[in-house]
Amino acid sequence: MDILYIAIPMALGIAAFFVLAFLWSVRNGQLDDLETPAVRMLFDDEPYLGRRDSEQEESEQEAK
Repeated sequence: MDILYIAIPMALGIAAFFVLAFLWSVRNGQLDDLETPAVRMLFDDEPYLGRRDSEQEESEQEAK
């Protein structure tokens, strides 16, 4: 019977933690878009040209 004095507050604490984590994720937009990740693998990626991003940015700035 004494274990209930430990187990029940621990269970309530863990449940409260997960409820707060869920509310945090909802408020920060983690659950806004549920459809795009499922079809993202069907989209074609940009072709890799073998250049690093910094080199590509430099060439774009020179072109302007």
